[in-house]
Amino acid sequence: MPTFILGFAAGAYWLQTQAALPAHAGTTLAVACLVCLLAGYVLRHQHALLRLLSGCAGGVILGFFWAAWLAQLALAPQLALADEGRDITVTGTIASLPYHFEQGVRFNFAVEKAVGAQVSPLIALSWYKGFRDEVTNEVGDVQPGERWQLTVRLQRPHGNANPMGFDYEVWLLEQGVRATGYVRPQPRADTPNVRLDGFVVSFGNVVEACRAALRARIERSLVSKPYAGVIVALVVGDQRAIPQSDWQVFNRTGVSHLISISGLHITMIAGLVALAAGALWRRSFFTGWQLPLLLPAQKVAALAGAVAALLYVLLAGFGVPAQRTLYMLMVVAIALWTGRITSVFHVLCLALGVVVLLDPWAVLWPGFWLSFGAVATILYASVGRISAPVAPDASRWQRLRAELALGAHTQYVVTVGLVPLTMLLFSQVSLVSPIANALAIPVVSLVVAPLSLSASLLPAPLSDWLLLLAHFIVQLLVQLLEWLSIGPFAVWTAPAPPWWSFAWALFGTLWLLAPRGWPHRWLGMLSWLPLMTALPASPAPGQLWVTAFDVGQGMALLVETHGHRLLYDTGPAYGVDSDGASRVIVPYLRARGIAKLDGLIISHSDADHAGGAVSLLENIPVGWLASSLAGGHPAVVAQHKLGKPYLHCAAGQSWQWEGVRFEMLHPLAASHDDMSLKPNARSCTVKITAGKHAILLAGDIEAAQEAQLRARLGSDLAADVLLAPHHGSGTSSTPAFLNAVHPSLAIFQVGHRNRYKHPKAQIYARYGELGITRLRTDEAGALTLEFGETVTVTGYRASHPRYWYGR
Repeated sequence: MPTFILGFAAGAYWLQTQAALPAHAGTTLAVACLVCLLAGYVLRHQHALLRLLSGCAGGVILGFFWAAWLAQLALAPQLALADEGRDITVTGTIASLPYHFEQGVRFNFAVEKAVGAQVSPLIALSWYKGFRDEVTNEVGDVQPGERWQLTVRLQRPHGNANPMGFDYEVWLLEQGVRATGYVRPQPRADTPNVRLDGFVVSFGNVVEACRAALRARIERSLVSKPYAGVIVALVVGDQRAIPQSDWQVFNRTGVSHLISISGLHITMIAGLVALAAGALWRRSFFTGWQLPLLLPAQKVAALAGAVAALLYVLLAGFGVPAQRTLYMLMVVAIALWTGRITSVFHVLCLALGVVVLLDPWAVLWPGFWLSFGAVATILYASVGRISAPVAPDASRWQRLRAELALGAHTQYVVTVGLVPLTMLLFSQVSLVSPIANALAIPVVSLVVAPLSLSASLLPAPLSDWLLLLAHFIVQLLVQLLEWLSIGPFAVWTAPAPPWWSFAWALFGTLWLLAPRGWPHRWLGMLSWLPLMTALPASPAPGQLWVTAFDVGQGMALLVETHGHRLLYDTGPAYGVDSDGASRVIVPYLRARGIAKLDGLIISHSDADHAGGAVSLLENIPVGWLASSLAGGHPAVVAQHKLGKPYLHCAAGQSWQWEGVRFEMLHPLAASHDDMSLKPNARSCTVKITAGKHAILLAGDIEAAQEAQLRARLGSDLAADVLLAPHHGSGTSSTPAFLNAVHPSLAIFQVGHRNRYKHPKAQIYARYGELGITRLRTDEAGALTLEFGETVTVTGYRASHPRYWYGR
């Protein structure tokens, strides 16, 4: 059975790497099930190795086609392309815990009826306070389970596609969301945005309403408290109110797994409830009824713990770590009730099988691998090992010391055992994690989480006092974690390892954690050397790599020579605490093992170019910053605080890195004193030449600046690749300018269905009429250009095809 389950998980993962789904997956699945049953019957008396291999192969086949069948079902509800971007009136219920942010609210909406269009059963909506440049839009007070009539504009799921980036499209697919959009201002009197029913009773609505009530209660008690979001995350699993700065501290100290309803918390709560239920049942609730004669206290405790775990997991939103713990506890409870003794390894495999059976996309997320990897590591390093038992007459201090030793050993095993997996998934490992977790695990799991849960259920004012106490403890803990995270060696970074390096490190880790007596266990740590000391890949001297990120409606390009790296623009600001740098650029740099940038050019102050500047400077060391920004801009202030050089872009500036020449062509130095110029007119324009090929990065210059460049530079403007000025707007890319540059390839960094309709149809057509190859990041994803003897271009969606990308 374990080999079949492991094969089943491998088959589900294999399916998630496919560019297209197999045809007739449901029929094939049914045939495969019959074949596997027949093969199992025929091979039941054969050699053990043959049964093992056949079970694994059957699991792979069934896992593959099971995942394919579920994927076909999930993809079937599809919004028609003709219905994208037009007003549709829908009726349905609020199907999730609403997230309130500065500009409005976001929620999932279960559609019951749509007028004039075929809409998928579940859609994700945003309701903004002010709708762009139109009249003010009043946001409704939406609550889980309420029935509303709304006028919306929808589009098919679409997310930014970048190497090592978060895949928003498959995340939506896993959630069952097949369209996203926003609520329109009240368009007509006969179709208002209005609440129809106060609450629609269903199991899911009741769960979400309970989560909303608990969250509201915590927020009322901890109004304006900085770590109220942490308490909310521990009680109802909603982490969206935790700011990015706090997540940075948690990630650098390796305790982010605690700032949610993790398996550790669920096990602890289930254990406490089971202990209390068992104790009360043994004493017959002090009634003298002799209840243990009717049902053993052990079974009652197992049932109570399983029910408590289920309720807590429902509050958590049913994440993978919570699912894994719940299923393991359920299996243990069933084993106790049925009297069947089962091994811990079988329990883990059954939990794995149930998770993948219900959610085959779970294998795509780091939490899945870390969750099962942590438990598997603990089992490998503990089950079957002989340890000195504690004497029955041992003192309380001796028992405490034994428990502390066991806890320290478990923490050591998890920390060491997950190093290869952590480097593979995140390209970094926290060196202070053992200390941070030794402090944070008992504080959060044994103090903060029980306090927060108890306070959420107790009446006021007792609940307020307990929540304030829990928040005070979290505040002290975070201050300590901040101190641990600021050291230069708090985190070790390296590029994401190749498969052979990961496999070698995994083998060495198993050797390191082998039982006592195993020869030279310490040698296992040497297997980490290729993993930890790898250097980022870079072009050969004289060559150039350029990565145009898919950041939506904005610009951000990484320019790499053999020994230097420059970032041109930092992408847009998506919200108060989210931008192109934090979502796309910084994760990419870390995955590549790039620990610093030699230079940063911010073309101008528009938010789609400078929106990620501050978060980039806070996360990645930057040698120097050049821009056309005013002295009071937050990015300039941040650079000065860091004590790093800052200068204005000015035509005539130039430098060379490993044979690659960089020339600043615009703006003129005097333009920085001309307050009549728009920011676009001062866009830093850079030409980069590697051998006989060049790329021109033109920012948001417009027709007037294009004419100035032609007049000053003439044929020196020529470049093989052009970053389309102003995203292909109607005010740029004049025929004369395009003829002067004479590119063979143009890159349009634009957002999917962006509000400006960039690139403009006539401008896009103009490039095509001139024979220029056109590539758009909203269609191709991130673009990687390699300048050598020739210029080669790779689009991320083409090089990393997945079945959910199809439009």
